[in-house]
Amino acid sequence: MAAVGALTAGTAAPAGAAGAAACNGYVGLTFDDGPTGNTSALLNSLRQNGLRATMFNTGQNAAANPAQVRAQVAAGMWVANHSYTHPYLTRLSTAQIDSEIARTQQAVANAGGGTPQLFRPPYGDTNATVKSVAAGRGLTEILWNVDSQDWNNASADAIVQSVGRLTNGQVILMHDGPANTRAAIPRIAQTLAARGLCAGRISPQTGRAVAP
Repeated sequence: MAAVGALTAGTAAPAGAAGAAACNGYVGLTFDDGPTGNTSALLNSLRQNGLRATMFNTGQNAAANPAQVRAQVAAGMWVANHSYTHPYLTRLSTAQIDSEIARTQQAVANAGGGTPQLFRPPYGDTNATVKSVAAGRGLTEILWNVDSQDWNNASADAIVQSVGRLTNGQVILMHDGPANTRAAIPRIAQTLAARGLCAGRISPQTGRAVAP
């Protein structure tokens, strides 16, 4: 891997150096519950504003919208696991939890989204059993540091203000569906840029946002 990187670094260095200089830190933008009929518009806005994000997809939605999973990857997003049917996992048996997670891994892979490394339990509802089952499937559990409240009809202004509270390495919870979230994307990009923060990937090792 290192040798390949060295061979290709010559062409990528100028842009990479400029990008690194502009980033004093990285934050994790995350969108739950996709892919849906709203995903294309969300991806278009993210791309137009130079943002990358982690998409926590439900397995049933990935299975129903495989083209949108491929579109997420093509747009430079990272695809992650958000269970199959979005239940409260702590109310399920260990076998049921495992099924929810394993079926989603398969659905995402079948749709062209690769093998997720990150897992977010629906509603943030977790315990030691949920974490253990996810880990057994090779997944790191990721919650959030800031909740945008977009699921609770937060306004675009409020969502932008939530992003403004992020600090280096932190993760924000947003969702695939809300129109206010899509409307906030351009100002999210502006807010991050003004603070020297860039949209990064979430490390499976640390659970924190890092350079892509």
